[in-house]
Amino acid sequence: MSEALAPPTTREEEWRYADGEWLAAADPATLAHWHEHAVSPGETERGVAVFEPGLASQVDRLRVHVGAGGRYEHFVINAGGSYSRCELDVVLDEGAHFELGGVILGGGDARCEIVARVVHAPASSSSQVVRAVQWGRSVGNFLGKIEIPRHSQQVDAAQNFKAILLEAGASANAKPELEIYADDVKAAHGAAIGALDETAAFYMASRGIAPDAARKLLVRAFIADAFAGVALEELREDLLEQALHYLEGASL
Repeated sequence: MSEALAPPTTREEEWRYADGEWLAAADPATLAHWHEHAVSPGETERGVAVFEPGLASQVDRLRVHVGAGGRYEHFVINAGGSYSRCELDVVLDEGAHFELGGVILGGGDARCEIVARVVHAPASSSSQVVRAVQWGRSVGNFLGKIEIPRHSQQVDAAQNFKAILLEAGASANAKPELEIYADDVKAAHGAAIGALDETAAFYMASRGIAPDAARKLLVRAFIADAFAGVALEELREDLLEQALHYLEGASL
């Protein structure tokens, strides 16, 4: 089966920021594999994915079909190996909702990605919030696409990506896309990449907070944005603490 497949390359738009060398050496059949999941109409389900640093590079691809009036939440911490990609392809039926909260963390030469495509039916909604913190020579990537067909009126879709670069050698890439053919919709996206807000850190230091503690608090608040949609407080705190644990090697 794998002999009949060719691995994707960075010439393909959806893989443009990927690690080309890793892709060329990877098993094409593994890269082409999708996990499938369906959420029944009116039901609420949640998925959590954690890519830990030090583990082998991986590509995890998930297709989700959310039935009418259903809700699917997916929360991701991608702090994986030299190349780690979490990809979601979500189809929403009428009145369904999709919630994505993602954190990308990378140091050294790591290249980590979150990729999402959401197709909306009428009266459906989605929210995507992704935060990245990069240091060393790492790269954090977010590719997000929202599709609203002509018949899908009264859709409410939002997408937001922000990245903090802690060192000069780190980088981040964002590719937000809105493909809208309906006219009665709310759709928005935003992307911002920059250094840590030193003005805020200075203000906190002037109020008696040590500079290193101030920087850690700012990064904590930045990452917490991605998990604001987690209804369960215990899970929200657990995800945040896991993400902060993977930041121990960062230059804060």
